[in-house]
Amino acid sequence: MEIVDLVLTSLTFLLITIAGIFVIVNPLTTAFAFMSLTTKMKEARKKEIALKATKISTSLFFIFALLGGVIFQLFGITLAAFRIAGGIILFGIAMGMIRSRGDDDKAHAGKPEGEIADDISVIPLAIPFISGPGSIATVMILTSEAPTFYHTGLVFIAVLVTTITCYYSMVYSKVIVRYLGDSGKQIITKVFGLILAVISVQFVINGIANVVVDFGIYEIPGITPGPGFEPPEE
Repeated sequence: MEIVDLVLTSLTFLLITIAGIFVIVNPLTTAFAFMSLTTKMKEARKKEIALKATKISTSLFFIFALLGGVIFQLFGITLAAFRIAGGIILFGIAMGMIRSRGDDDKAHAGKPEGEIADDISVIPLAIPFISGPGSIATVMILTSEAPTFYHTGLVFIAVLVTTITCYYSMVYSKVIVRYLGDSGKQIITKVFGLILAVISVQFVINGIANVVVDFGIYEIPGITPGPGFEPPEE
């Protein structure tokens, strides 16, 4: 009976963990971004970019899951600062997508594919689309709340499930837009850019709210001081 309870408890924890990380990461949004940024690239290059972005984001999740609190304390970085910086980066990307035109693809065609691939596999795909401030914070929180080392392992499994899903959503993103023309792709890019702009602003708002709570300026229900914050000495 104890074994059955352990299995059920572990399964419940795993499903909740997968759901928490999966919803924050949202592989579908990654697929849309990947589709918009790799329109003129060959399939082989797209797979290389998707694989590299997946490896980088998975590594970041693992590093912050194990050493996130230590890293923040070591460099004096707060979760609030991480959220604000991520929001600013994401907002810049969103503005680029909103202002994009069909001619932009022709301008990109003149640049070496390897250079473009290296740029977008790290930023913006791995950071902040897959492993952004919210998703990294979620992984850190889930790891800190894991009651045993075994449950911590389940968090890592949940991360792998999510990032692997992101990989396949990028590789097969063409299926989503198979029946869309150039106009449809442009519309999706601009709409997605608008959504990203809203998300980025929300990141900044959350970061500012964290700053307000961290420094004791004002108490906001549901918000507690984030990792890396050290209260000022009285």
